[in-house]
Amino acid sequence: MIWVIDASVAVRWLVEDEVHPHAEDVLKEVVDEPEKFAVPELFSFEVYSVIQRLHPNGLDAFTKSILPILQSGIFRQPMTASLAVKADRFVKIGLTGYDACYAALAQDLGGVWLTFDKKAHVLLQQENISCCLEEGLPANWSV
Repeated sequence: MIWVIDASVAVRWLVEDEVHPHAEDVLKEVVDEPEKFAVPELFSFEVYSVIQRLHPNGLDAFTKSILPILQSGIFRQPMTASLAVKADRFVKIGLTGYDACYAALAQDLGGVWLTFDKKAHVLLQQENISCCLEEGLPANWSV
């Protein structure tokens, strides 16, 4: 199983007020087995932007915590015409363009998008490609 990590998960690794035990569980797995995880390339830009706003030392937190994860073997998907076409279908059901890219990547890889975005997860429930970590870890999560 490939797990697609949403920026909302990574933010909870670094922002004290946002810490969540399920995000911590994901981080432990990413460190142990990065090859089981993927992100669209926009992940790094989203996390950087949020961390710069919410963390007292955003640059330091990003370079010391997120960059090593991104360089650890996690799969990073650039935007391609194929991904854009797949994401377009999710935009049409109500996801933002960003969220649609995460969903499209999960679908493309036969994986599951891990997110704290309940609204997006609800829109995707028929697809079985997302898990709202606020509600719990996926049923087939291996820890």
